[in-house]
Amino acid sequence: MATKVLQRVGCGLKHTRNAFVANGQLFAITRGLSGSPDSWFKSLFVRKVDPRKDAHSHVLAKKEDNNLYKIQFHNVKPECLDDYNELCEDVLPSIHADPEYPCELVGTWNTWYGEQDQAVHLWRYRGGYPALTEVMNKLRQNKEFINYRTERGKMLLSRRNQLLLEFSFWNEPTPRPGPNIYELRSYQLRPGTMIEWGNYWARAIEIRQHSQEAVGGFFSQIGSLYQVHHLWAYKDLQSRENVRNSAWQREGWDEVVYYTVPLIQHMESRIMIPMKTSPLK
Repeated sequence: MATKVLQRVGCGLKHTRNAFVANGQLFAITRGLSGSPDSWFKSLFVRKVDPRKDAHSHVLAKKEDNNLYKIQFHNVKPECLDDYNELCEDVLPSIHADPEYPCELVGTWNTWYGEQDQAVHLWRYRGGYPALTEVMNKLRQNKEFINYRTERGKMLLSRRNQLLLEFSFWNEPTPRPGPNIYELRSYQLRPGTMIEWGNYWARAIEIRQHSQEAVGGFFSQIGSLYQVHHLWAYKDLQSRENVRNSAWQREGWDEVVYYTVPLIQHMESRIMIPMKTSPLK
């Protein structure tokens, strides 16, 4: 079948020694035509492999620090959401404030639009994996935290987490005054496209910083892989609409969208409201 298609295609091609002409345009031939017509025809649709000399986590992550992030998604029984929030507000800030724990609570939210009755917590571990291990070991000896986990387990339907690194071209999330709403946009990328995504967003983030809405950008290391999370802050939903629409008036934004959409397998948006004790208000 491929041979017949090739023969039909060949009828419209005027060959030269190193190129062919089709519909009046000259196309360079960059690879030999040795082998069967089938193999040459199939090669037109094979993406050339770009060998990498380093993992994308080393290429895209910040090198001046050694921060590791953990994001937690807790699906709460609807009738338990208020009690769950009170429990978190009693315990999580004490861990955040204790200098014995090399971790910080970046933000903690309830979803408003998106998956309902859900809490999202974002932690930062200064010192990477060793800091994470140190915190986990200490929490196993912390009676207050053990009681918290026991009570929390009675209120949850399910939970999951991911370990993340932050993109080098995003600002580090820092506490900000409120009131704000937050949008967590999560993208499941096609495997092998993370560096390509990073190259485009390194330019795009300059376009999206005009209103200081960009909070943080992360990519997964453990958990669901090839997943990206972008965190944005807005005053309200109308402000979000205005800011996002204004991006289309800036040069380069349409190009970023055009080239990054094909990299995405799935995407999701959550609008979130900060809990009372969240550093991101």
